[in-house]
Amino acid sequence: MRKKGHHAGAAAAAAAADQAGEGGASAVEAGDLAAGSAEQAQPEASTDAALLESPERILERWEREAAEWKDRALRSAADLDNFRKRAIREREETSLRAQGEVLARVIEVVDDLARVAHLDPENTAASALHEGMLQIERKFQKVLETAGVERVDPVGAPFDPQLHEAVMTMPAPTAEADHTVGMVLQYGYRFRGALLRPARVAVLTWTPPAADGEIPPS
Repeated sequence: MRKKGHHAGAAAAAAAADQAGEGGASAVEAGDLAAGSAEQAQPEASTDAALLESPERILERWEREAAEWKDRALRSAADLDNFRKRAIREREETSLRAQGEVLARVIEVVDDLARVAHLDPENTAASALHEGMLQIERKFQKVLETAGVERVDPVGAPFDPQLHEAVMTMPAPTAEADHTVGMVLQYGYRFRGALLRPARVAVLTWTPPAADGEIPPS
């Protein structure tokens, strides 16, 4: 009888322990769910707090952001203006430097002209003066080419009213030479492709020979 009573008590104790364990697990799960609900509730609470921000604070924040953007815009405008002024100054300096280089070469040609002009004509041969002037002309032409100036010498080229100015006409030796430039009276010049002055030329014109018995046109 004692053994049966002992076994019955042990079974009751085990059942009670199992029930206590299940109850404990349920309590832990309930605690986790409560913690999760609290965490999910926190962003909603912060969002509600942002929505409930006072109009004065919202206005203050907007004014602060507007002031920051205005400051950035003013700085950018100042930087752009400084860049524009610096670019203009550098362009002017480059132009002046290029002009100075050309003028320095022109001065050398003027020096050559001065030397020839002050030669004693009684002790200088005309051929020497002529050769000296040709050398000065070639030197000055190189100075102009360096500066971007191109001489227009259209002898033998078709007459172009955009580049040439017809001053006179000359009889053409052949029909193929009709309406071409036979002689240049004054050179023309172009600067970097733009016409500075047209060339003054004599234009060849072809007159067909008169047939036998015909009177040639006057």
